[in-house]
Amino acid sequence: MAGGSAATVADLIERQATERPGSTYFMATGTGCTLSFGELCEAARRVPALLAREGLAPGAHVCVVMPNGLATLRLLLGAMAGGYCVNPVNLLAQPEQMRYVLDHSECALVFASPDWAPRVRELVAGLSRPIRVIETDPDAAVLPGEREEDASIAPAHPGPEALALLMYTSGTTGKPKGVMLTHANLVANARAISAEHALAPGDRVAAVLPLYHINAFAVTMLAPLVHGGSLAMPPKFSAGGFWEMATASGCTWINVVPTIVSYLLEGEAPPRETLAGIRFCRSASAALPPEHHRAFEAKFGIGIIETMGLTETVAPAFSNPLEPGRRKVGSVGRASGCEARVVDTGGAPVADGVPGEICIRGPQVTPGYFRNAEATAGAFFPEGWLRTGDIGVRDADGFFFITGRIKELIIKGGENIAPREIDEVLLRHPAVLDAAAVGIPDRHYGQEIAACVVRRDGKSCGEEELRAFCTEHLGRYKTPKAIHFVTELPRGPSGKVQRMKLLDILPGAA
Repeated sequence: MAGGSAATVADLIERQATERPGSTYFMATGTGCTLSFGELCEAARRVPALLAREGLAPGAHVCVVMPNGLATLRLLLGAMAGGYCVNPVNLLAQPEQMRYVLDHSECALVFASPDWAPRVRELVAGLSRPIRVIETDPDAAVLPGEREEDASIAPAHPGPEALALLMYTSGTTGKPKGVMLTHANLVANARAISAEHALAPGDRVAAVLPLYHINAFAVTMLAPLVHGGSLAMPPKFSAGGFWEMATASGCTWINVVPTIVSYLLEGEAPPRETLAGIRFCRSASAALPPEHHRAFEAKFGIGIIETMGLTETVAPAFSNPLEPGRRKVGSVGRASGCEARVVDTGGAPVADGVPGEICIRGPQVTPGYFRNAEATAGAFFPEGWLRTGDIGVRDADGFFFITGRIKELIIKGGENIAPREIDEVLLRHPAVLDAAAVGIPDRHYGQEIAACVVRRDGKSCGEEELRAFCTEHLGRYKTPKAIHFVTELPRGPSGKVQRMKLLDILPGAA
């Protein structure tokens, strides 16, 4: 099968299994387990057979509540290749959000790691339909109930427009939206990534980001299926062991987010000769501070390619060039595998250098949000232009620069957090009259969470008490780093909180 004719994830897997069956596709650096393209092709037959025995017909939705591992990867790819739609659930989601996702996704089956399975069973116990939970070791070589003989049975291929991935992302209201992505969407962007970075069979990526994040799903798991490369995956990211892991496993490029860049800058730099095999570092998911960009290149001698995308575009829609001399620090790059433009509030294009909303159109753009026609309609301008919610400019060379956000999402370490979600929890505390959360600059996470709180008359509460309350209801990741007490919140004529003005009253936020 010619490289350009692959239209589905199944096509990509079968082509690599035909051309290089014995070549390593996946390496688990923690256990030493590997998976060849031939073995991946077997998984693409055995996993669908298992799902069929569980009573699921092709097209059904399968949720995965598991950290990275060999079984996680085999399950995601095998299910998609067999025509099922996978929904990798964000492990940082609070219980209420996770329950909503499991319910809204219409899944009938959940694969959950041993530490998550009991919690997932509790979450789905009260739902209106039965959902079976299968406890699965993320590092296992096979799934529970998987049979070796099933490798001889080839499932029917899904079509290019079949739904392959359902990935939920936080919206400004705090209620997750299910981004629908087809096989055609996934394959188009995998091709664009491989072409943009001139990747080849000898390239191996350090895959430290979680597969429930679109960046890792598309860039580290799917893109190597286009060029025949491979990924090295540790159990989790470790700043202290990162460089040893990347070099010992033979990585030629690394895919990170700005938070990881920040942590690596805090550590020691290995000798330059040990890093000579790493061609470039790719940064995405949030804006990379220019000072971190320059400091990283100076400290490690590895050039950074900054990119940007959305879950709605299967991750990257913009990328800086591979050639160092053509990159622009502070820019997210040029449109990659798609069209992009800057428009005014009515959707009309504006001239280069004029700020407006950045919009994207192309084969990797989502057809919409699952069971949410209103959100789908609001996400597009006419003629298929996806609204990113980002304000920016394009320069005369076609490079895009992000200058702000229309939406008020807090982006912490590449994760989208809706401030209203934090507001609502704070307002549940009996001593809180009014509250509003906002993102503040943070050297490690890009943004941290801060909140301004108005206390009720006659009631008292301290910062630590409120932070403990938030941790109980939101989890540590979404708990404000700082809480500042004020007498009133800045509001506009309509009574809506003006969040950006909170930065003027929060100590150290400016």
